Amino acid sequence: MAEPLLVIFDCDGVLVDSEIIAAAVETAMLQEQGIEIEAADFATRFAGLTWPTIMARLAEETGTRFPKDFAARVDAEIDRRLESEVEEIPGAREAIERLTQPRCICSNSSTHRLELMLDHVGLWDAFAPHVFSATEVGTKKGKPAPDVFLHACEQFSVPPKASIVIEDSVHGVAGAVAAGCRVVGFTGGRHSYAGHAESLAEAGAETVISRLADFPAVVEALAIWSDA
Repeated sequence: MAEPLLVIFDCDGVLVDSEIIAAAVETAMLQEQGIEIEAADFATRFAGLTWPTIMARLAEETGTRFPKDFAARVDAEIDRRLESEVEEIPGAREAIERLTQPRCICSNSSTHRLELMLDHVGLWDAFAPHVFSATEVGTKKGKPAPDVFLHACEQFSVPPKASIVIEDSVHGVAGAVAAGCRVVGFTGGRHSYAGHAESLAEAGAETVISRLADFPAVVEALAIWSDA
């Protein structure tokens, strides 16, 4: 791989500092259902998963039967908070501007939420129309399934091994690795935790960074390190 042909960004926790906001809403509303879990612990366990997947796991663990409108109420409150509170991860805009490769977003968030967040921080036009919601494109399987990454590579006619993904969650890293992409782990969001970098490396990230300002240089370095 003389030069990566595609750079794939996760969004939540990579481009926008949204994971900690979503976790705060979700844990507060779970408390109403009798499930006590700290926002930091919640983000550690569930960052990168879809809300229906999280609810299913918690239901199995606790025996809780959630009200039919619970997921919709949680999503609405998260959207309300994100629309006014979410901030760009420091260095996101500069990193994007320095990259010369085609780029896209692969996320478990809905297109509606992605546009809401990215519009708020002024980054939507840096990626649109190449913003892929895992549950809305291709097979509609969310991460850690590799499908959304494979879909993105197909759209750009790029083999997965010629793409570089940046991900902040173990589930996202695992999905990108399963797709055959090369992965950079990221720990610069406010939801990061002790051992985060080690967990991303164990999931298959080739290197882990905590500053997006370092990402363009890492993309260049990975091309040199390639065995291809």
